[in-house]
Amino acid sequence: MAASGTLHVEVDIKSSPDKFWNSIRDSTTLFPKFFPDQYATILVLEGDGKAAGSVRLFTYAEGSPLVKISKERIDVVDEVEKKVSYSVVEGDLLKYYKVFKGHIAVLPKENGSLVKWSCEYEKVSDDVEVPHIIKDFVVKNFTEVDELIQDQKI
Repeated sequence: MAASGTLHVEVDIKSSPDKFWNSIRDSTTLFPKFFPDQYATILVLEGDGKAAGSVRLFTYAEGSPLVKISKERIDVVDEVEKKVSYSVVEGDLLKYYKVFKGHIAVLPKENGSLVKWSCEYEKVSDDVEVPHIIKDFVVKNFTEVDELIQDQKI
């Protein structure tokens, strides 16, 4: 039986929780516009792209090391607590992981925000790496979004 596990990371952000949360929630529009080197397109296939039950198709830019296509379903959204959970339901990531679920929470700090990201995964085989590459990509995105907010580009 292949291993399963959970990865966690916390990222200190200078932006206010509201600004960061709203930017992350607008990722369907913002990410391809501001990060075309990472995201070719993000299409809303079902729902509005923000509410629970929405399904989005991510097409990553050339050079993406692990994943080219990923279909994700938003499972839970809590606007008050600034939390969202999603599941990968189709795409390249499922070649490596039978299950991949992500969770994001944006918490207030004295000067900015603390963004928590975690993922639950189950590998298809013991040969598959723990998804640190995904975690690193997420941290990079959070940092870049924060920089855009600080530069008042979004």
